[in-house]
Amino acid sequence: MITPSFNQGEFIEETIRSVLLQGYPNLEYLILDGGSTDNSIEIIKRYSTWLTHWVSEPDSGQSDAINRGLKRASGDFSTWINSDDMLCKNALIDHASQVGFDTDTVYVGISLYINHAGKILSSHRGRVHSLEDLVRIGRVWRSGGQIVQPEVLFPRQLALAVGGVNPNNHRTMDYELWGNFFLAGARFCYTDIPFGMFREQPNQKTQDVLEQTSSLLDTAAKLVHQASFLSHEVKSEILAELQDYAKAYEAQYWKGTGRLARIGLPQRIVTPLRGLRAMLKKRAKMLVSGHSQEI
Repeated sequence: MITPSFNQGEFIEETIRSVLLQGYPNLEYLILDGGSTDNSIEIIKRYSTWLTHWVSEPDSGQSDAINRGLKRASGDFSTWINSDDMLCKNALIDHASQVGFDTDTVYVGISLYINHAGKILSSHRGRVHSLEDLVRIGRVWRSGGQIVQPEVLFPRQLALAVGGVNPNNHRTMDYELWGNFFLAGARFCYTDIPFGMFREQPNQKTQDVLEQTSSLLDTAAKLVHQASFLSHEVKSEILAELQDYAKAYEAQYWKGTGRLARIGLPQRIVTPLRGLRAMLKKRAKMLVSGHSQEI
């Protein structure tokens, strides 16, 4: 188990305890902190006796930390648990006793969505069974079929064989890794075992929905181009779907940015108006501030 972390002192103790209290007899747990400046290091040190390895030093981001953890570890199966997420109680024991471990099989359990305070909001089960399912963003992924990262357990050597997590992908690195597993011929097995908890909180990268969607669509198109087993016709169909989804999503997102956009005014008109309004507000504030100083 690998936890990449940076300044998550508010949540990291819950993450650490969810892993260490699994009671699994053959567990490696590595924490790779990116040089946190909050209380994260103090918390990690408190549990250092039970950790296989931990370090706090500058890195190139989450993907880089995960890759370094995968290379340093020696276990047969692995995953990462971000420092605001958790493993479900008895996740590892339940998986080992009820399912087991087959080479070249990626296991996907049940994930629980929790809020900032850790209250369970809902449960989720993915339904991606092939690369084609994975890249059907509108039909499958964004229609409730997505694979949530904390619910996945994969062969460590398979991850290393496909090059690990893309260090240049800072938003949808997990999605790209699942795609690379499919490209490598891995089988995905759904276990129905509660495995991971995904915390919804305002400081997540995934909260920037426009950037997240752009990264998702770019990664999906990249995977489609790499899939030699998809026919030219199927590739063309999927790429066209991705383009249509991007246009529809951007239009819907734009309508939610304010009153002028909502009534249908185009961006080329609204953006200058918003800039002018911001400038006038700033000038008015300066004038008020100036008068206050004179008084």
